[in-house]
Amino acid sequence: MRAARDALPCVHETRETIGKDAGTEETMMKQLSLALLAALTLSVHAADGPPDRAVERLGKDLTPMGAERAGNADGSIPAWDGGYSIPRPESGTERHLDSYELFASDEPIAVITADNMAEYADLLTVGQKALLKRYPETYKMPLYETRRSGRAPEFIYEANRRNAERAYLSNGGESINDAVTGIPFPLPDSGKEAIWNHKLRYRGESVQRYNVQLAVQSSGRFTPFKLREDIRFHYNNDGVEVEELDNVGIYFLQLVVGPPRQAGNVLLVHETLDQVKESRRAWQYNAGQRRVRRAPDVSYDNPGTGSDGLRTNDQLDMFNGATDRYTWKLVGKKEVILPYNSYEFGDSRNTYEEMTRAGHINQDLTRYEKRRVWVVESELKAGISHLYKRRTFYIDEDTWSILGVDIYDRRDELWRYQELHSIQLVWLDSVATVGSTVYDLQANRYLLQEISNEEPLVNTSVTFGERHFTPSNISRMATR
Repeated sequence: MRAARDALPCVHETRETIGKDAGTEETMMKQLSLALLAALTLSVHAADGPPDRAVERLGKDLTPMGAERAGNADGSIPAWDGGYSIPRPESGTERHLDSYELFASDEPIAVITADNMAEYADLLTVGQKALLKRYPETYKMPLYETRRSGRAPEFIYEANRRNAERAYLSNGGESINDAVTGIPFPLPDSGKEAIWNHKLRYRGESVQRYNVQLAVQSSGRFTPFKLREDIRFHYNNDGVEVEELDNVGIYFLQLVVGPPRQAGNVLLVHETLDQVKESRRAWQYNAGQRRVRRAPDVSYDNPGTGSDGLRTNDQLDMFNGATDRYTWKLVGKKEVILPYNSYEFGDSRNTYEEMTRAGHINQDLTRYEKRRVWVVESELKAGISHLYKRRTFYIDEDTWSILGVDIYDRRDELWRYQELHSIQLVWLDSVATVGSTVYDLQANRYLLQEISNEEPLVNTSVTFGERHFTPSNISRMATR
């Protein structure tokens, strides 16, 4: 029935257009009848539906997240058997789980280099191939056994099924309807649905984390830019109802901790679910001016805070915000080698100096696995402005995390490449980021962000209420 719902807004739009432009009542009725017929036709097709879209497959031959439960043909991707879960580690060991209990004995089954990359060409992204060619002496990709560690709480699985039966997009895909908690489209029909799955994937209910950004120059030098981020994943709070969301999916508060000249600046964002009804709400507090102001430019391709121009606002968390400047195509599934289970990279015993190299991060600390991913292509609409002409996204089928992005400039040449290094927080049944990169292949610089190895441990026990994310609270925080 979702396809029929998608058609119904077209009926309303037709009625509005007719009222303005049609010359006769007869013309209006004919056009309205055609629109209704189209909606009913879509309803029939949606009800019949190809068998592989059936909701009944969730939790059976598909995982509760919509991934293929079975492994691949040659066994290099195993079957999903429920994911990984362990009791909470002893305090102080959470930050180096690789040595604590998970995958401690794993050794690379291969190391991909510029010399042997041709053997893996069909499994590599365009950006990875470019990095291997650019840095043939130092860039490598340690390939490990695939571990399907992804897992979510039972209330997320239950919500996934409800959403699959009723959730739908309207207003050109900018408004999500009748979805709350869990993956809105575990059986995606379009590129926009897959992107919404990434934006609303389960990462806990509230979290306080440190996000350190290192804009690494061609020489390898950097100055840390430190942020503290308070986040309420409002959409994914257990038991929340659609009516209680107030059109907000995520509350986000970002406080600059350093360098000293920018410390105290605050960014507040309410990420909306119906972005036609109401675009992203954003406010900024400038410590020097001691004023809170609306911040309409915190979106799209405006420069990201503390990124030295190496990322746009919509590149935090690989992609965020509105999708309306691009067309989106769901290409299908593909096996690709991408970062996964990056416990060693997130180990708190690694310093920022040890994690970085000139040209790229320290690849000795990385872990790559063969993953089955959804491929989504986006292309800038004609007459619309953005730094990037097109992007190709690689989205993990088990967690709906975007793991890699090939990014092209206005000349349609590869410009930047993103990768996400994530882990499964195995005592919380949620995914977490331990680092992400944006490589500028034209300037030989890169941004390493969302790391916190030298900072306090991420706080997953905190509970933030909605009042914490108000403009008035920004002022109170700044004057403490």
